Amino acid sequence: MSDSIPFSQAVRYASISDVGMRRKNNQDSKNILVSSDEEFWRKRGHLFVVADGMGAHAAGELASKLAADSIPHLFSKDLDNDPINSLHQAVTGANTTIYQRGQSEPEFTGMGTTCSTLLLLPAGAVIAHVGDSRVYRLRGGQLDQLTFDHSLVWEMQAAGKTSGTAADLHLPKNIITRSLGPAPNVQIDLEGPFPVHKGDIYFLCSDGLSGQVSDHELGAILGCLPPAESAQILVDLANLRGGPDNITVIVVQVDHAPVAQVKSENIDSNQSFHWNAILFLFFTVIALIAFVQEFVPFAIGATIFAVVTVIVTLLQYLDNTPEDIAPVSDPKPLGRAPYRTYSCTPTKEVVDNFSLISAELKKSVGQLEADVDWDQYQEFTNDASDCAAKNSFAEAVHLHCKSISHIVATLKSDRDSLRASDSHIDLI
Repeated sequence: MSDSIPFSQAVRYASISDVGMRRKNNQDSKNILVSSDEEFWRKRGHLFVVADGMGAHAAGELASKLAADSIPHLFSKDLDNDPINSLHQAVTGANTTIYQRGQSEPEFTGMGTTCSTLLLLPAGAVIAHVGDSRVYRLRGGQLDQLTFDHSLVWEMQAAGKTSGTAADLHLPKNIITRSLGPAPNVQIDLEGPFPVHKGDIYFLCSDGLSGQVSDHELGAILGCLPPAESAQILVDLANLRGGPDNITVIVVQVDHAPVAQVKSENIDSNQSFHWNAILFLFFTVIALIAFVQEFVPFAIGATIFAVVTVIVTLLQYLDNTPEDIAPVSDPKPLGRAPYRTYSCTPTKEVVDNFSLISAELKKSVGQLEADVDWDQYQEFTNDASDCAAKNSFAEAVHLHCKSISHIVATLKSDRDSLRASDSHIDLI
C-alpha cells in the first residue's frame, strides 16, 4: 500500500507489510500519523511506526498491533509536553499497555515487540527505538543506520567481546536484548533531532527485510527508485531470498525540507514587521507636521493610518506566535547515531550486481515454467544496458529493478507455488 500527502506537508511515503514466504501469520505492524493541517504539523509533525512482535500463538501479533496503535494515539493526545518528551512517553505507555495485557491474560504472558519510530518535526527528525527493527537515512549517496540493534550480536560487538569476523558466525542473530512488553519498564533509545534536508530519504523496516537485503543494495534501491517502487522491490527481494520472516517497510522521501520552510516563514514575518514599522513612523511624522501647521484634517487622517498600522502589526504578531511551532527541549542531538555508514552512490559495479540478480532470477524462474512476459523483461534489461553504457547508472539500476519486479508480479499470481521448497531463490 502506498500513500502520499500534499506537497506543502513536505513528504511522500510508501509502506508495505508482507507475511513473507514461511510464516502463516504476520506478527509485524505499522502505523503512520500524518498531520492534517499546518497547525498540527508545527506542533506534532509526521509520525511513522514499525513494530515486529514475538510470542507464541497470536501473542506477537497482538503485541506489535498494540504498539503500532497506541503510540500514535498517545502521542497525538499529549499536547502539553514538547514533542520529543511526548514521543518518549507514548512509547513508555505502549510498553505499559502490552505488559499489563500480558499479565492479565495467561496466553499472552511474556509477549513483546520491537518498536522503531520516526518523527519528522519542523525542528528536525527524531527517533525512538527499542529492539532490532531499524531506521536508516539516505542523503547524497550515503546511507546511515540511525538506530542501534538491541540484539545479542550488536551488544557483544559494542562490548568488544566479538571480532566481527567469520569466527562469530555461530552467534544467534535472532536474539534481541530489549523489547516492549515483557517487563514493566523498558529503556528507550532517543536519537536526534537531526537536520532534515530536501531529498533526504528515511527508511524503517523490520528484520525480515534487513536480514535478507544488504545495506548497499538497500541504499542503491532507495536512491534510484521512487518510494512506492523501492518499497515493493525491497519486499520482493526479501521474499525471493526465502522470505523466512514477516517483512515491513516504510519509505519516507522529503520533497520540501521542513526546517527551511519554517525559517523562510520567519524571515517573511520579520520583513512584514519591518515595513509596518516604517509606515507607522511615516504616518506619525505626517500627523505631527500637520498638527503643527494646523492642517487638522490631514493630521487626523495620518493619525488614523498610524493606528491602523499598529493594529495590523499586532494581528500579524498574534497570528505568528511562537507557540504554534513545536518546541524542542534540547537542541543538542540525543543518542550517538549514525551507528553504521555506507557509501551507496550508483556505480558500474552496483549496476552489474543488480544485472546479475535479475539474470539469476530469470534462470531460476525459468525452471518453474511460469508464464512470464519475457519480451517485456528483455526490453527492461536491454534499456538498462544502454543506460549503463551512457554512465546513467541510477536509471540502469531502476530498470534492472523493474525487470525483477516484472517477474515477481507474475509469480504472485500463483503465490502458493512459491511457498514450497523452491521458494528460496539464491540471489547474490
